[in-house]
Amino acid sequence: MENKDKDEVDKLKTRLMSAWNNVKYSWVLKSKTYFSRNSPVFLLGKCYHFKAFKYPPFMSLTAPSDYELVAGNVEAFRQDFASRVWLTYREEFPALRGSGLTSDCGWGCTLRAGQMMLAQALLLHFLGRDWTWTDALSLPTLDTESWTSNAAKKLVASLESSLQGERHAVAGATSMTQTGLAAEASVTLPEAYHRKVVSWFGDLPSAQLGMHKLVECGRSSGKQAGDWYGPAVVAHILRKAVEEAADPELRGITVYVAQDCTVYSGNVIDSHRGLPPRPGTTAHMDCRAVMILIPIRLGGEKINTEYLDFVKGILSLEFCLGIIGGKPKQAYHFVGFQDDSLIYMDPHYCQSFVDVSTSDFPLESYHCPSPKKMPFNKMDPSCTIGFYSRNVRDYEQISEELSKVLRLSAKEKYPAFTLMKGHGQDYDLSRPQSREWPFLGESRRTGATSGDFVLL
Repeated sequence: MENKDKDEVDKLKTRLMSAWNNVKYSWVLKSKTYFSRNSPVFLLGKCYHFKAFKYPPFMSLTAPSDYELVAGNVEAFRQDFASRVWLTYREEFPALRGSGLTSDCGWGCTLRAGQMMLAQALLLHFLGRDWTWTDALSLPTLDTESWTSNAAKKLVASLESSLQGERHAVAGATSMTQTGLAAEASVTLPEAYHRKVVSWFGDLPSAQLGMHKLVECGRSSGKQAGDWYGPAVVAHILRKAVEEAADPELRGITVYVAQDCTVYSGNVIDSHRGLPPRPGTTAHMDCRAVMILIPIRLGGEKINTEYLDFVKGILSLEFCLGIIGGKPKQAYHFVGFQDDSLIYMDPHYCQSFVDVSTSDFPLESYHCPSPKKMPFNKMDPSCTIGFYSRNVRDYEQISEELSKVLRLSAKEKYPAFTLMKGHGQDYDLSRPQSREWPFLGESRRTGATSGDFVLL
């Protein structure tokens, strides 16, 4: 009887936390974001210009009246952004093992940011950077008043259901339209992979890369459901989750986590060649992609603004997967920038559980139509950068590009991270994986509308 009462109290706490976070963050999530027409926007390596300009149609000397008005590619940016997989807090999913928690609201934002980065790696792996979701521009607009009102209704309903001791569905509880796409016999291969990638991140114990799996992987780092997870710990959790994934489709990709802000090329190349030799041969197959994760710290207690150009350079690369970072105690997935502001995807809105085990589960709540911006100087210095390398040849090109970008942080005297030849064990280095981030020496200095966004 006592355990049952405790479970009911835990459920009530979870519901109250979910509703409170929706009220707390919803106005930020759904408020309009302002973009300048005069500055380019970078999104995971792609550059977009919003300013319309006049252009001679045949590059010849023509009268001004013959010039064509060329609109900025706002819609292309919106479609690209909304095609990225958006993983947020969820509620009412099966309880996490060892706890009565049925929601990650209030504590799982860094894990969600890590999921978003991993999802981007899988989109690149299966679909390529140019892929966009055909229904991305038809996502419902996030309306502040209706969503906040909906959150308040859910709070009242949670109290009522707890007092009655019943678990009943709340009218209007879904956070986004759950119409979904009906399963069709002629589903295209890209759409099939898109749906499969999303399903891997479902909130079910059976999901390969879902919250249940990540929490289980975090136990080896001393973490449990309800704890705060830092960007470096999440990097190791993602590595372990991918390593243990049973789906054959995920055998073609692995995760490498840098040691002490250092990427060892020998280890990355070994990861590419990690598949066993074919029968009758001794050569390893160079066909496994690698997701490279680099936990770093860009300053002391606060972000060092000298690293701004470096961060911009990183987010300008097409093989960049973004940055797991955020503000203190609020994790985001940074995916781009305009001027001195970072563009991010916010995991803090608590949405309803979606059963991804069904063939036609709705996809809308896994895509966000609203890009958000944050000044770089508000960023927490602890973060994890991610890159996708398809093969050894790709990695050689990536190394060259990263070497150029790292020069931008060299003026700070200490580069954000380093690239080294050989293997980590060649340098007799070992670091406990449970550390929150690579601890740096004391010598490092402390630093200092279209739809849902508006063009200025």
